[in-house]
Amino acid sequence: MKTDSIFYRLFQVLPSTFFELIGRDAAEASAYQFTSVEIKQLAFRLDGLFRPTAGAPGQPIYFAEVQFYRDDEFYFRFFGEIFLYLSQYKPKTQPWHAAVIYPARRFEVEQTLQYGELLASQRVTRVYLDELGEAAERSLGLGMLKLVVESQESAGEKARRLISQARQQLADAPVQQDVLQLIETIMVYKLPQLSRQEIEDMLGLGDLRRTRVYQEAKQDGRQELTLEAIPRMVDMGLSLQQIAQALNLPVEEVRKIAEES
Repeated sequence: MKTDSIFYRLFQVLPSTFFELIGRDAAEASAYQFTSVEIKQLAFRLDGLFRPTAGAPGQPIYFAEVQFYRDDEFYFRFFGEIFLYLSQYKPKTQPWHAAVIYPARRFEVEQTLQYGELLASQRVTRVYLDELGEAAERSLGLGMLKLVVESQESAGEKARRLISQARQQLADAPVQQDVLQLIETIMVYKLPQLSRQEIEDMLGLGDLRRTRVYQEAKQDGRQELTLEAIPRMVDMGLSLQQIAQALNLPVEEVRKIAEES
C-alpha cells in the first residue's frame, strides 16, 4: 500500500489527526500549516512538516515520518534530514519535535547506540498503529489510520463505520467528500482483488455520490485537492497510473497537472 500519500492527504484534510496521534490537543492544529520541505542542494525532502503559522511563532515545529518497512538506516537518514533542516532554515524561536509512525513495533530498528538519548527524550514520539486501541474507536482520523493496518477480514466493517462517522461528524461537505474518498482509497489498496466499483458498492458509496450535495462538494474541492496532491505524489515516486487510480482521475489529467506544476 502506498501509505505515504494516504497519510499526507489525511494530514492535509484533517490535520487534527496528527496532534491526536502524538497525544496533543486536536485544537492545536489550527495554529499549524502542514507541508513538505525540500532540503536545498542535497535533494532531500521531509515527508511531513507542521510549521506554526505567523500567529503562533513560539510553537514547536513537528517533523512527521511514516515508516512501514524495516530499515537499518532509517534513523540515520531521518535525524540527518532534521538537523540539515535546522541548519538551513534556522528556526531560532521554535523548538522541534519528531514523530515516527509505524504499523507495529516489529518494523522499527532503533539504533540506540547513536540515537538512544534522542529516542528516549521528549523530542521524539513513536506511534504504533496496531496499538491505538480505544482512541481509534473514538476519533475519525485515528480510525482511518488504524484502517490502514486492519486485517482484510475486518476492514470492510470498519470502513463502513468510519463512513457513517464521517457523515455524522463532518458538516463541511468538501471535507466530508475528501474523507470518504480517502477511506475508499485505503480499501482499494487493501483489497486489490476487487475493482473500485465493487469496493464502492461494498461501502455503500454509490447512492451517496449521486446526491446533489456530494456532486457540488466534489466539484468545489476536487481541483484544489488534485493541484496540491499530484506534485507531492509524483515526488514520492508514484507512477501516473497509481496516482490516477488513487485520485480516481484519468491518467491524461494527472499527466497534465504534473507537467504544469
